[in-house]
Amino acid sequence: MSTLRLGDTAPDFTQDSTEGTIQFHEWAGSSWVVLFSHPADFTPVCTTELGKTAALSGEFAKRGVKTIAISVDPVDQHKKWIGDINDTQNTTVNFPIIADADRSVATLYDMIHPNALATQTVRSVFIIDPKKVIRTTFTYPASTGRNFDEILRVIDSLQLTDSHKVATPANWKDGDDVVIVPSLQDPAELAQRFPKGFNAVRPYLRMTPQPNK
Repeated sequence: MSTLRLGDTAPDFTQDSTEGTIQFHEWAGSSWVVLFSHPADFTPVCTTELGKTAALSGEFAKRGVKTIAISVDPVDQHKKWIGDINDTQNTTVNFPIIADADRSVATLYDMIHPNALATQTVRSVFIIDPKKVIRTTFTYPASTGRNFDEILRVIDSLQLTDSHKVATPANWKDGDDVVIVPSLQDPAELAQRFPKGFNAVRPYLRMTPQPNK
């Protein structure tokens, strides 16, 4: 299968998990979803990552985001590993881990890269919107833990820019000034959308306070 790209529909699938059989699109419902893979259970970096995901459950929930993990290990191994994650990371894993023993989901999502790991999933992240569209992807090497602050930051940016005619500049964080999209030129609409005004640094670079704050 060709590599999934931004704007593609996230493939649907039915697969076993630590919370029973999951039909992905039905499970996702109208939520945003973070689907992320790990090479194998009982691996050190991924143990910290799944623990961090559980610890941030409140942050994901207030953004309307569901999280779901996947690897090619079976459910019984996942459940044993969850005990380790909860114990070592002082948290409670409260999201499903897909058991992709036949690698069908890994193949759908192009998670097996022979040049990296011939039989295991690479460490991918897919941010998927409520319309089941892939909005962002990350792929990390085995040695580098994922930055969950960045995943949350990207979700904040996507949700903001979906609802307002703005983009977010370099290193933007929720509450910072944003950029008015160049396509918006009508003065009346500008005044209506951005009552706090804006600073035209250049005609194409107009900074304004975050409109939903």
